[in-house]
Parts: sequence; C-alpha cells; structure tokens
Amino acid sequence: MHRAAALPKSIAALLRARSTAGCAMAASTPRVPLPRELLRPLAVPHRLLLGPGPSNVSPRVRAAGGQQILGHMHPEVLQVMDDIKAGIQYAFQTQNRLTLAISGTGHCAMEAALINLLEGNDTMLVGTNGIWGQRAADIARRLGAKVHELLKPPGEYFTLQDIQEGLAQHKPSMLFITHGESSTGVLQPLEGLGELCHRHGCLLLVDAVASLGGAPILMDQQGIDVLYTGSQKALSAPPGSSPISFSERAREKMLRRKTRPPSFYLDMDCLASYWGCSGEPRMYHHTVPISGIFCLREALAILAEQGLENSWEQHQAVCTRLCQGLQDLGLELFVKEEAVRLPTVTTVRVPEGYNWKEITAFLMDKHSIEISGGLGPTAGKVLRIGLMGYNATQDNVDRLLRALRDALQHCQHSRL
Repeated sequence: MHRAAALPKSIAALLRARSTAGCAMAASTPRVPLPRELLRPLAVPHRLLLGPGPSNVSPRVRAAGGQQILGHMHPEVLQVMDDIKAGIQYAFQTQNRLTLAISGTGHCAMEAALINLLEGNDTMLVGTNGIWGQRAADIARRLGAKVHELLKPPGEYFTLQDIQEGLAQHKPSMLFITHGESSTGVLQPLEGLGELCHRHGCLLLVDAVASLGGAPILMDQQGIDVLYTGSQKALSAPPGSSPISFSERAREKMLRRKTRPPSFYLDMDCLASYWGCSGEPRMYHHTVPISGIFCLREALAILAEQGLENSWEQHQAVCTRLCQGLQDLGLELFVKEEAVRLPTVTTVRVPEGYNWKEITAFLMDKHSIEISGGLGPTAGKVLRIGLMGYNATQDNVDRLLRALRDALQHCQHSRL
C-alpha cells in the first residue's frame, strides 16, 4: 500500500484549531440541569405572624421597599440614611452622634457592639436569664474577653442589688443586659443601671431587639452606652437592618483600642464615616441594602407619626388584653410578675398533656397564624406569642384567642 499523502500545513492547522475549540466547548457545557422549580412563579402565602418575630409589614412599608433602587452613594440614598439616623435618635431617645443602622439582623448588631468594644484583656459581665445573654457571652469568649455571667432562672429578672454585687466582684469594663428577653418574655428594668455601671467604671450595653418601640427605653436619660435593635420586630420592617447607637463614653473606649477590630465589615470607625457620623466627607465602606433602608426609613417615619408614648401604650394595651384572654382559656402565664412581662412577646406555659408542636401546627394549618414554641432555656416549656408594631392590634388579639380555643379543643392530647 502507498502511504497517504501528507495534508497541507494550512488544512492540518485548521483541523487542530477545530479540535481545540471542540474540546473547549465541551469543557464549558453546563452539566447541572436547569432547576425546574425556578420556572414556576413565586408564591408566598399570607400568614399572620404572631411569633417573636418577624412581624408582618404594613402596606406602606412594603411600598417603600418596592421603589426602584438607586446607587448606594447617590445623594438621595445618603439623604435616606440621614433620615434614618434622625429616626433612630428619636426612637432611642438619644443625641449620640454615632448612631446608624448596621446592614444585618440583630445578631449582627450584637456582634458589632462586642467586636468594637472588647479586646482580649477586657472583662465583661453578662446578665444571663435567657438565650440572648448566652449568645452575648459566647461571642465575647470568641473574641478572647474574660466573661463572667450573672445567672437567673428563665422568667426572672436582675435587681440593682444583683448587678451591684456582680460589678463589685468582677470589675468588668462592660455589662451586657437584655431589655426584652424574647425567649422567656421578661422585660428587664433599666432604671438606675446606667448610673450604677458608671460608678464602677463600666459601660452599659443593652439589647433591645424585642422591646424597642414596644416598651419605654430612654437611652440618654437611663445612661445606656450602647443600644441596638432589629428592624423586624416592633418597627415592622423587613429583617436585615439593625439600628445601633454609641454614647461618647463608648466612642472614647473605641478610640483607645490598642488593636483594630477583628472585623472590617463591622468596624464602627469605617461605618461611622460611611453614615456621615464624623462630620467628615463620607467614605464608601459597603453597599447598604437599598430596598431595606427604604423600608426602615418608612417604618421609623410611621413610629414618629404615631409617637413613642402612643406606641408604648398601644403595645401594653394589647398585651394586657392578650394575658387576660389566655388566663380565661385556662392557660398559665410564664412570667409571674405583671410589671416585668415583656409587652411585645408573651410567654405561656404549654398546657399539661399537650404537645406544643401540635398546637403551633394546628394554628398554622387551620388559621394561618404563626406562634412559636420556646427557645433556649424555655424550649418545650412555653408558647411564645408576639404582638409587635403593625400586628399589635385588638383585632389580632381576638383572632388569636379564637384560634387558640379551637386548637385546645381539637389537638390530640399527647402522652409525652
């Protein structure tokens, strides 16, 4: 046989190029199949959210979130940020310059406070009577701080004497206390705490995620050094933005740091520059959730129009009506002292012989109402009912009580 004639160089090069292109095309062909579920329209059911949060959002706040987005450094967005700062100062009752909204949920605000104020050699005292004290202690230990916990059983609160003894014994640089302990339903009294802490050279950090807007809190008058909340509770905005404020005492401690905060995203010096808290030209730090801050601005506007005192009175009135209705159903309130019941989140003991999961599932399936079981130290022991912001109405109380009566009549008794 005769050897085949060699291909011309130009044809051989073309074939090699086609072969290489074919291999490249094969390598870039998608192999993960198309997710068919994404081809279906988004369907979100309407439910009445009467758990410990989030709460339902008003049509006005939803409309604000539906606005077309703008660039995060556009002057119109910077003006919204300024409006939010003023709204937070009103809601917190503070004149602190260092006041802004963290781009994140309440947990993120908790981390921001601790990351900016604690260094490795600092000592922190934590009032732990529910899950939020536990979380704060956990974060502080991860930062290398020396953490001491004051412990109270779930459903109880801390007296000034309790705090005095802890400050004298441990000499901390900061005390963490939860104003509205949503896992237990306790409203922690704050009067005198700030003065007591300052006498001991200690900063007062208050978690008001579940209480702000629903119960009285006066940051400057009560001597609170750091205060934060979440957008999705009594403010009735979507989750994802967390108002926070630092006193001059707290700001000075941050300026004395020997090391930089371990988080760039939560570095308060950078955030203060971005939010225009320092009086200097604004510096880009990150992209704020534009639609989220539109919603937060509108939620703060609604609170301002209603007035703080009216909001506090509204939450207390619906809480009182709810507690009476629960007792009329034969249910037992978890927090014994009426004066320290959290108006926004009410806890009731799971009735004997019932499985709490059956009750919550019945309310969701038959009445489209959400309530929650316990959390942390109250898991399996209580039901948690939230009446916050837009949801804090007498009609919602009555609707829930009717649904609960139905649940108690129809849920199978458990042998657990």
